[in-house]
Amino acid sequence: MDIVTQGLLGAGLAQTAAGRDLRLATVVGFAAGLLPDADALVRSDADPLLFLDFHRHFTHALVFVPVGAALASLVLWPFVRRRLTVSRLYLYAFLGCALAGALDACTSYGTYLFWPFLDEPVAWRIIAIFDPVFSLILLLGVGIGVATRRNSAARISLLLAGAYLGLGVWQHHRAEHIARALAAERGHSIERLLVKPTLGNLVLWRSLYVADGQLFADGVRCGLTGGERVYPGESRPLLQPGSLPPDAGFKLGDIERFTRFADGLLVRHPTRPGMIGDARFAMLPTRLRPLWGIEPVATGAVPGTRFVTDRSMSEDERGRFVDMLLGRPVVQP
Repeated sequence: MDIVTQGLLGAGLAQTAAGRDLRLATVVGFAAGLLPDADALVRSDADPLLFLDFHRHFTHALVFVPVGAALASLVLWPFVRRRLTVSRLYLYAFLGCALAGALDACTSYGTYLFWPFLDEPVAWRIIAIFDPVFSLILLLGVGIGVATRRNSAARISLLLAGAYLGLGVWQHHRAEHIARALAAERGHSIERLLVKPTLGNLVLWRSLYVADGQLFADGVRCGLTGGERVYPGESRPLLQPGSLPPDAGFKLGDIERFTRFADGLLVRHPTRPGMIGDARFAMLPTRLRPLWGIEPVATGAVPGTRFVTDRSMSEDERGRFVDMLLGRPVVQP
């Protein structure tokens, strides 16, 4: 999830084991919770796709937790050595790192949680990359803990956060059931189905399925008190890497790397013909205009590849998103 929420989770977990040193435990846990995301610093001007290979990789694996705790302890020791023992420092750092990878695995991006035993990303898709309700639950628990120097608030907030993730599991089940029923109504035989929450909520979901080589994107609203609604969306051919001509202009091997990153769900950008995008993510659940992708770029006589983003959202699209979130009727353009 977003880096602040990761820090809050680490701080809350550290608070649960703290006593009179709760405020120091909060700082250590927050800092340790940020450490796994240091993999975002792995970048190279010579290889623009390098960060895709390492983001949410080994630093998010469960086996990295004790190593990450040791690194965080090493960095923080000069600042806290007069107030914390080595064992207490390591305990708080360990708790701060403990669930960072697991929380990221709850999103849709893909996290190498079980590396090196399983070299495949895990994506449970039960919460968005940013969810203000989930973050607020953790913030309140940590904030009350710091103010009162008691860890009971952190324990309660962690239980509530766990319950919120449980709600995400239930909402995912509902959205998937609706998506399968929609495909059956259309007479489609689903070859692959992906259902994920849209940004910041557990009510409006994106359904993306493959049938007969076509990608179908739809919005599925699952009201917390009932009120299910489907918003039919776009369809477009699923792009097969092997169908690209040899002179497509990409650096050798980059198509395969991006295909792995995008979990095999590739689509051409509707207004940028040279851009190959990750179909999993779009600004609207009903659209197949990808948020990011790759484009060929000429570097002298040598073909190259660059990573590009398209997060543009018009006023009309923002209005459509709000209408779908609130369950209002939406006329597709």
